[in-house]
Parts: sequence; C-alpha cells; structure tokens
Amino acid sequence: MQFKHDATVKSADGKDVGHLDRVVMDPRTNEITHLVVRKGWLFTEDKVVPIDMVARSTEDAVTLRSADGDFDRLLDYKETHYWPADQAPLDDGSVSVVQPSAYAPALYWYPPFSGVAPFAASAPYGEPEVMTTKTNVPEGNVALKDGAKVMDRGGDHVGNVQQVLTDGQAERATHFVISQGLLLKTRKLVPVSWVTSYESDRVNLAVDKDFLDRLPEYDEGHPR
Repeated sequence: MQFKHDATVKSADGKDVGHLDRVVMDPRTNEITHLVVRKGWLFTEDKVVPIDMVARSTEDAVTLRSADGDFDRLLDYKETHYWPADQAPLDDGSVSVVQPSAYAPALYWYPPFSGVAPFAASAPYGEPEVMTTKTNVPEGNVALKDGAKVMDRGGDHVGNVQQVLTDGQAERATHFVISQGLLLKTRKLVPVSWVTSYESDRVNLAVDKDFLDRLPEYDEGHPR
C-alpha cells in the first residue's frame, strides 16, 4: 500500500469522507497503526482511522471497509477539555483540587482568546478555566504531519515527506518518497532504515545531503 498526504479517503459505499492528513507510525517497529483523516474544508474535523479499516490504498485514494456512517463515529484526533482554574488534571485521569486563597482578588474572566489576560473588576463573573488537549493515538506513536521536514544527519533540511510506502502485509513502512525543490520538484525514495528518529513535523536521517543528491529520481513504475 501507499499513503500520500491529501489523498481522497472514500467509504466502502463510495462516498468521499475526507482527505488523508497524517500517517500514525510506531517508531519502534515502523508499523503504521492509524491514519488521521481530515473532514471538511472551512470547519474541519479530524478522525482517527485504525489501519485495519483500510481496504486498499493507491497514490490518489484510500478506500475504507466501513460505510460513511461508521466513519462519523470514529474518535476525534484531538480532544479538548476545560477545567476550573482551581482544579488540575493529573496523568492518571484524576483531578487535583487547589484550595483558593482567602485573599485572592475578584476577577471577570472571559474565555481564552489570542492570549488576552483577564482584567480586575469589583465582583467575580464566572470562573477562570484552563484548557488541556489530548490526541487519540497510541502512546509513543508519532502522527507524521503533512509535508513533514526531512533532515540529514547534519541537521540540514533536505526535503519533505510526500508519500509513505508499506510492505502491504504487516503494514510496516518500508520507504518514504520525499520531494525536493520549490518549483521544479524532484522526488527521491528513502528507506526507513535510514531514519534515526521521528517527530510529528520532521524525520531525521543518518545520511547526509550529498548522499541523497546522488540518488536517482524516484520512478513510480520502478519504485525500488
């Protein structure tokens, strides 16, 4: 299989449900565990799709095994929670209550907006809140961002991830297709064995730029 960023994602009944936004990988095994699919254009909604829901995938489209209605019931990629300012969420899911000071000044509090701070007033209006966000992907996995930067061993930017190729059986990534250049882009095929580490917005390689430049341009008809 191959997973190209922004490929159309279709349900089993042939309906467009969104576009591929991220590929979720286990960096220890290079196994692709989930896809993040973005639904909508102006008001977007990101859904986490387990890889076993994928029936087939080409460069242009990913087809799911489920119908359109099943897609809507999937978990959101990110969940946002609001907490009263005198409570703090802990790692185990419990909440720590902080006793407010008897001499704390009264504040009007408006919801967070562009970093604007609350301002003092003569009487309280509502309670301040803190926001926490979590992602619904397995702990330790990396949701590789659309067009993630590829860095050589010296830390130089040498391209961007355009496509992920898998072995088609265990759904382990075998290669990345990276694009280079601004206008006249060239594409190179990079084995995952050259990767030293993953981050959500970058892939770090063990080889240098000169070595990559000597690679032949990727030919989709003869990918390896």
